[in-house]
Amino acid sequence: MPSFDIASSVDIQTLDNAINIVKKEITNRFDFKGNHVSIELNKKEYQIKLESESDMKIQQIVDVIISRSMKQGIDATAFDFSKDSYPSGKIFKKDVSVRNGLKQEDAKKVVKLIKDSGLKVQAAIMDDIVRVTGKKIDDLQDVIAACRAGNLGLPLQYINMK
Repeated sequence: MPSFDIASSVDIQTLDNAINIVKKEITNRFDFKGNHVSIELNKKEYQIKLESESDMKIQQIVDVIISRSMKQGIDATAFDFSKDSYPSGKIFKKDVSVRNGLKQEDAKKVVKLIKDSGLKVQAAIMDDIVRVTGKKIDDLQDVIAACRAGNLGLPLQYINMK
């Protein structure tokens, strides 16, 4: 029986490359000359730590991160910008987490979307992926189209098509 996996992961090397490009661009920009700016990537925890002198500059850094990561092939929804920046003395800080792997509630949303589509496929949650099996490859392709049209707010990859 044909099957494929739905995953949500970010390649750490691609993310590291995007962050390095952001660092270069920020150091070369005129409006950041002479200002304290720090961008650090914690590869183990998938966290980006931003520091700058004002909340407006933090937002500019966030915009650059989104644009450069999209050019590197990382979906903008992979970043969790929900936490607000907070002042620490004269410096504003912001922690940005990068979503890696499907959480249990996100996997349940994907399975519910597949079940509601009415296609004759089976979806099973396996750790941080969702395995979809069916009798026809056309049904699996319809599931991929339904997931893309579902607007789940998750960066999904469709891997291991067999």
